[in-house]
Amino acid sequence: MNFELLKDAVALLEEFDIINKKSSYPSSIEGFKLWICDNESQKKSDYDNEAYWEGKENGRTIESAITTLIVHLNRYAKTYSKSAISDSDFSTQEDFIYLINLKSFGAMSKIDLIKKNIHEKPVGNLIINRLLKQKWIEQNDSLEDKRIKLINITEKGLEVLENQMLKIRQATKIVSGNLSQQEKMDLIRILNKLDQFHHPIYSKNVNNKDLIDTVYKDFLSESN
Repeated sequence: MNFELLKDAVALLEEFDIINKKSSYPSSIEGFKLWICDNESQKKSDYDNEAYWEGKENGRTIESAITTLIVHLNRYAKTYSKSAISDSDFSTQEDFIYLINLKSFGAMSKIDLIKKNIHEKPVGNLIINRLLKQKWIEQNDSLEDKRIKLINITEKGLEVLENQMLKIRQATKIVSGNLSQQEKMDLIRILNKLDQFHHPIYSKNVNNKDLIDTVYKDFLSESN
């Protein structure tokens, strides 16, 4: 056995554990590999010199540009989604997204379905009630806990979803635009990392007036 290699590996794991105290990465082998990959990518590219964003020369921060671009991409995606359902019985893109989640992940409680779609409860309830009215979903008692109602997609819901899936897939393909396959893989890795950072914050249901202070105190104090 190469003990020098083993010592280097243990030292690297210790460094990962120290840096990862705020759970920027999952505390798993996958998180460890992702951290190594990010470090190597940073060494290979000088993003600060290569990247350009609108307003950079006037002092606009990279964080401001990222936020704006994410907002813009969300709006672009919504326009394609609207086109995908323009000749269907779907009212909004959220209707088919809820159905896709139920088809992909199976029956779940109302609150779990709403949380999975990162919606506030009143908005989620409106969508669920609309889907129930269309008979695209149904509610049944949980076998484990009779107090819980589980929502499932119906045959009618599967049918209406399948009838629209070609255009939905086309819309999602358009959103990734002219990215190469490698760029798509890089982007999904970065977006997953951001999601893993933001989801625990979202799950805390922090009051709006305290949210920014809480994030800076509990999630960003060591990294910034």
